Amino acid sequence: MRRFVISGLFAVLAACSGRDDASAPSDPVADPDTRVTVEQGELTGFTNSLGARVWHGIPYAAPPVGDLRWRAPRPAHAWTGNLDALTQADRCPQVTNPLDEGRGVEPGLRVGSEDCLYLDIYAPPGGENLPVMVWIHGGSNVWGSTQSYDGSQLAIDQNVVIVMAQYRLGPLAHFSHPALRAEADDPLDRAAAFGILDLIAALRWVETNAAAFGGDPDRVTIFGESAGGHNVAALLASPLAEGLFDRAIIQSGSVASVSRAEAEGRSGEEANPSLEVAERLAGSTATAADLRAASVDAVFAAYERVGPSFMTMPVMIADGVVLPREGLRSAFTSADTFNAVPVITGTNRDEMKLFNALTPDLVNRVFGVFYRPRDRSYYDALSDYQSRVWMVGAVDDVATLMTAGGHADVWAYRFDWDEGGRNLFIDTSFLLGSAHAMEIPFVFRRFELFGQLDQFLFNDRNEASRQQLARTMGEHWGNFAREGNPGRNWPRWGDEGNRMRFDTPADGGPELMRGIETIEGLATRLGDDGRLTRDEECRIAFSLGDRFFGDGASVPELIDCQAG
Repeated sequence: MRRFVISGLFAVLAACSGRDDASAPSDPVADPDTRVTVEQGELTGFTNSLGARVWHGIPYAAPPVGDLRWRAPRPAHAWTGNLDALTQADRCPQVTNPLDEGRGVEPGLRVGSEDCLYLDIYAPPGGENLPVMVWIHGGSNVWGSTQSYDGSQLAIDQNVVIVMAQYRLGPLAHFSHPALRAEADDPLDRAAAFGILDLIAALRWVETNAAAFGGDPDRVTIFGESAGGHNVAALLASPLAEGLFDRAIIQSGSVASVSRAEAEGRSGEEANPSLEVAERLAGSTATAADLRAASVDAVFAAYERVGPSFMTMPVMIADGVVLPREGLRSAFTSADTFNAVPVITGTNRDEMKLFNALTPDLVNRVFGVFYRPRDRSYYDALSDYQSRVWMVGAVDDVATLMTAGGHADVWAYRFDWDEGGRNLFIDTSFLLGSAHAMEIPFVFRRFELFGQLDQFLFNDRNEASRQQLARTMGEHWGNFAREGNPGRNWPRWGDEGNRMRFDTPADGGPELMRGIETIEGLATRLGDDGRLTRDEECRIAFSLGDRFFGDGASVPELIDCQAG
C-alpha cells in the first residue's frame, strides 16, 4: 500500500457504524482427517466452520536469524512426530501504522519476529490435482502479514488450494551492502532482494509439497495486491523463479525498481540508503558480522521515519542476482527476458482515494471526524489523475510492452465498485469510492479486511449486488487458475487495450472497455480540464512526478508547468 497514511479514519467509521467488532473465532481443534505428510514431516490442521481444511504456520524455510540474516533462505528443518498446524505465525518484523488501528493495534510500534517464514494453506473438503493459488500480501514491502486474510471461501467456491506466504519485509528484506557481498557463502547471498528470495523458496516448497494438500504442482498461480502485486511482477522478471509458477495476477501492483547504486546511496536521492543506515547502525567500517549482530530493534532504529509510524527505504533493488540489473520494466520488453506465463493485471478506478481521504489538506475534519473534501471538484480530479497514472504504470504500459514483445496472453481489468455506506458525516461512495485494496474482499468473497471499517462499507443494502460481483470475480480468478485464461468473454489486451470493468449491474458492469492510456494522453487531458484552474492543473501535474508516481514525472513539462 502507498507509503503516506494519516491516522484516524478507521476509528471514526467504527464509531459511525454503531456496531461492535465481530467476536473472535474459537480456538481451532486438530482434525485427524487433515493429517498430511510433507517433506519435513507430518502435520495436522483443522476444518473450519465453512468446511475448508486449513493448515496454519507451516515453516517453508529455516528462520533467517543470527548469521542467516541478510542471506538467501535455507531449507526448513525437519521435525519428528506430528506438528499441529493450528496457529498463524507471528508477522515479520515491521512498524505498525494507522491501518492497524482498525484492528485495535496502536501505530508506531515495532512488532513481529525474524522467525516468520511460514505458510497458511486453505483447501476444499476433498479433491486432488486441484489448481494452486499462492497469495502474496501487500503493505509497501515494509508491513503486513497473512493474518489479515482467509482463503477458505475462495478455495471452496473455486475448488482450488490457496497458499499464503509470509516473507521478509523492510530493512531485513531490502538491503544492499558491500560487506554482505564480500562475505557471501553462497552466490545468492550477494542478493539485495531477500523478500523475493523468500517467495521463491515458498514456491519451491509448494512445488514439492502441493500434492499432499490436493494441489497440482503443474498449475500454480501467483497473485498479490499492492506490494504483493509488485512482488508478482518481480517473480515474473526473476530468472530464479523460472518454472515455479504457471500464471500470474497483478492487483494494483508496480514494475518500479531501484539500482544498487541508488539503494546504497552512491547515486540518486533515495531515503535511508543502506550505506548511511549501516553507518548509523555499526559505524563506517561495519562488517557483515557487525551488521548481523545488531538487534532487530537497533536495525529499525537506524532508519529515519516519516512521522511516528512510517518507514521508507529503497525497495525492489535490481541487484543482478534475483532481479535483472536493468530493472523490472525492461524485463517485460521481450517474451524472452521474463517468465512469460499468462498474466492478468489491473487496478482500481479510485486507487488514490484511500490515501487522499486521509490527508488533512484535502479533507476537512471536525473533532477528528472526516467531514467532507475541502474542494470536492479538486479532490475528485486529483484522485482521478493520480489513480490513472498508477493504472498507466501497472497496467497499460506493462501490458502493451508484453504484447509488443511477443507475449499475447495478457488480460487487464479495472475495479469500479463504489457502493459503500454513508451517513451524516461521511459518504464513502465519494470519499473512498473504489479505493486501493477494495477489490480484495471481492476476490476472496470474504468481506473482512479493513477491521472496523468493514461493517460500514459492506452493509445489508449492498449485500446482494456485491456478493454477485464477488462470485463473478472469483469465477474469473478461478478459471484463470484452472485453464490459464479468465474465460467468459474477457478478451486479451491485444492492440486495442481490452479491459474488463468490474462493477454491479446498477452501474453498468461488468462490461468490456477498450483503449490504452498513456502519460502523454493523460497530460493532454489534464492541460485542458475544465474543472481546474491553471494553478490546480500544475499542482496535480507535479504530484504525478513524486517518488511514488515516477511514471508521471514528465507531466509538468508536457503541459508547460514551471517548478516553484
